Amino acid sequence: MSQHGQLVKSLDHCSLIVADTGKALDFYTGILELKVDESRPDIGYPGAWLQVGEGQIHLLEVADPYASVNRPEHGGRDNHLALQVSDLELIIRRLQQAGISYSKSKSGRAALFCRDYDGNAIELVER
Repeated sequence: MSQHGQLVKSLDHCSLIVADTGKALDFYTGILELKVDESRPDIGYPGAWLQVGEGQIHLLEVADPYASVNRPEHGGRDNHLALQVSDLELIIRRLQQAGISYSKSKSGRAALFCRDYDGNAIELVER
């Protein structure tokens, strides 16, 4: 252990590759109600930063080196980002309205897996 306490203190951000920032924002701000952090500087490519508690999700509109990879349907068997949510039923209704498929967690927890419009796997856990 570090002399300063726990060495890794928290997750700062997670980056997700998207094909179209505007469409991705429909999912993250519309369905999940995340807020855009307008302080994102011009870093040479389109994207957005989304606030999640004290951390962020960075959307990167760049070429996807994994575009041809065949992903499993159930996001729990893939790389995924897990977010704590307060109302899973509300999110289920929004996913259904948007035509986005999901699967409930096989663990029995109040959780589901879905994919955003770019195929990124997202786990939503009610706590």
